[in-house]
Amino acid sequence: MKNLFDVSGKVAVVTGGSRGIGFMIARGFVENGVKVYICARKKDQIDAAVAELGKSGEAHGFVADLTSEEAIRKLAGEIAAREHEVNILVNNAGANWGAPLAEYPDAAWDRVLGTNVKGVFQLTQALVPELEAAARPGDPARVINIGSIDGLRVPALEIYAYAASKAAVHHLTRVLAKRLAPNVTVNAVAPGPFESKMMQATLERFKDAIVAATPLGRIGEPEDMAGIAIYLASRAGAYTTGAVIPVDGGLVLSG
Repeated sequence: MKNLFDVSGKVAVVTGGSRGIGFMIARGFVENGVKVYICARKKDQIDAAVAELGKSGEAHGFVADLTSEEAIRKLAGEIAAREHEVNILVNNAGANWGAPLAEYPDAAWDRVLGTNVKGVFQLTQALVPELEAAARPGDPARVINIGSIDGLRVPALEIYAYAASKAAVHHLTRVLAKRLAPNVTVNAVAPGPFESKMMQATLERFKDAIVAATPLGRIGEPEDMAGIAIYLASRAGAYTTGAVIPVDGGLVLSG
């Protein structure tokens, strides 16, 4: 039982890993002995994140726009050229779009669902050979999809495509969990409020109200996100699949 949460020696791919929730997870992995590959759209952000992660362990970065199937296939090929086995895939890269109902554009649906749902499916699909190659008896490979509590409840903000996309990610997680068993587990994390660029404007305007509505009385911290990812990636989480786990301080309970 002493090594239940040991993830050392594993290989992980974290999309959108240069900042926010992706960086929290990537740092948690690196600090616990995981070799991590991150990707994002901007080279300067990748370089800065890899330099910071490299202080604690081994990290590498790729520039990739996951709205493009061609870019997704290229990324998967670059990873496969370096790693025959991938133990952990974290599908974190995402997009959001807010606008009033009467003004909500078609472009929002294309961009948000293309990144948040189709991109998750396509990268998982592309890396199945490397994930299955990493599976061992009692230690399957892991896919961790980043959903949202806005896919579990009706959000206060007018983020129609985002909320729908995250609900879709949650169900896609269940479908893939059944399809990829027993060699790969697939679970989703549904974060509540964390300090990230996507949440920045919301927290600037509504942080006090969000904290007041959260039963645990605070915004999420990096250790909270790293902790759930390490659980799902370790022996402790090896018998969990198809789950959607809120990490929100109980905020979803507030309606």
